[in-house]
Amino acid sequence: MKFIKLAAAGVVAASLIGPAQAADIVDTAVDAGTFNTLVAAVKAADLVDTLKGAGPFTVFAPTDEAFAALPAGTVDDLLKPENKEKLVAVLTYHVVPGKVMSSDLTDGMMAKTVEGADVTIDLDNGVMVNDAKVVTADIAADNGVIHVIDKVILPPM
Repeated sequence: MKFIKLAAAGVVAASLIGPAQAADIVDTAVDAGTFNTLVAAVKAADLVDTLKGAGPFTVFAPTDEAFAALPAGTVDDLLKPENKEKLVAVLTYHVVPGKVMSSDLTDGMMAKTVEGADVTIDLDNGVMVNDAKVVTADIAADNGVIHVIDKVILPPM
């Protein structure tokens, strides 16, 4: 009988708390702990509210190691207020409108980014986005999906 009362108490407590909420793209990236540079860049570019919006978005998210592999000083330069437009272009080149799961990708597919240019999907040697390898796919967020990539991809300039 004690077990039934405890179980009932748990159900009541759970209903008072409400249903679990999934995290948006930004919160998912923060919680992962491997996107500190990306999150800092999103904040500097004033894109937090956008990526917390309804979406859906597909984000090809470079890891901290991917940003660290850029030439020395590149990230610091991009984060300067006077380079905000360039930073926005780089970040939005990593975002495709809509929710594109890995099962939706096809070899040779071209995907239009929010920045305006296309990225190319290559499936010949694992999943590649331009010259970046997808190392983890299909990280669900309540407003889209994140695919982790091993390089920062740059829009055509």
